[in-house]
Amino acid sequence: MPTNLSDEISTTISASAVLKGLRKSKYTIWALFGVVIALFSLYAIVTDGFELFFTRLYDGLTNGFIYSAMAIALVLIYKATGVINFAQGSMAMLGTFVAYVLIVEQGVPTLLGILIAMALSALFGAGIERVLIRPFDPTNHLPITIITLGLFLGINAFAGLIWLYDPRAFPTPFPSGADDYFELFGARLRYDRLGIWIMVGLMFVLLTLLLRKTKAGLAFRSVSSSIESSRLVGINVGRTLQFGWALAAAVGTLAGCLIANTTLLEPNFMNRVLIFSFAAATLGGLDSIGGAVVGGLIVALVETMAGGYIDVIGSELAATTALAVIVVVLVVRPNGLYGSKRIERV
Repeated sequence: MPTNLSDEISTTISASAVLKGLRKSKYTIWALFGVVIALFSLYAIVTDGFELFFTRLYDGLTNGFIYSAMAIALVLIYKATGVINFAQGSMAMLGTFVAYVLIVEQGVPTLLGILIAMALSALFGAGIERVLIRPFDPTNHLPITIITLGLFLGINAFAGLIWLYDPRAFPTPFPSGADDYFELFGARLRYDRLGIWIMVGLMFVLLTLLLRKTKAGLAFRSVSSSIESSRLVGINVGRTLQFGWALAAAVGTLAGCLIANTTLLEPNFMNRVLIFSFAAATLGGLDSIGGAVVGGLIVALVETMAGGYIDVIGSELAATTALAVIVVVLVVRPNGLYGSKRIERV
């Protein structure tokens, strides 16, 4: 065998072995990621100082928690059905408009209005599952995917017909005055941003407890693992999937209400956020709720920091940079950072 060909084969085998090693251990990925974060943070602080660095860090964390909330809603449907719900953003938008009507037009207190809208959204999600999803075989993903695409178009058109496309300001349940902030590491951290962090964190904790400590949560996890096995042990698969759709709709409405306060409420306001939430869910692992949180934070921080500190990228290409990081991670770990490996018979 020629020497050049032999060297080429050896190099290919070595590269393949390294890639397989990385795929086996997420700790290696986290170690590399930590080194990159440390070096970039040092560069950012030396370049523009502590205050601007932590200001951008707080902005990135706020966006990250918002992306995470929406990504959790996507993961809940995917865990239950194995299908991406393309109507998730539209359902969240509709729930946010319901909250707007309750809070602004009917005078309901902001936090109570959001909770009522979440409950109504849960009923709406449960109804969608019962009427449109349950008649189809849950193992046949194509018709369910088509239905979610139809819902995406239908709900957006309905909202545009009812509320038109005039942007509206959505109130926040947290203090948001000019003086409602405190200084942390030399930068201002506003109470409304801190409130978003706490609310999403609390939602994650409650959702985790619900899925791990209750019979409904145990049934949901069983159906997510195997529909056929769940039927054999007597679990009502239809009602369990309905439970998942209701949870996802409620969580999505919470995300929509948090997002609407940082932008303006109109029928298309969720589209951009949904793209980043898809990316976050994919990065963290489409069947991992904790991974959705981690993925959302990573996507938002890369977007904010790369756009703020790298002139070549700027704000125009910041989103592209975040998606590029996701591609790199998925090449190394196709199931995402925390996604479980699926075993298939061949």
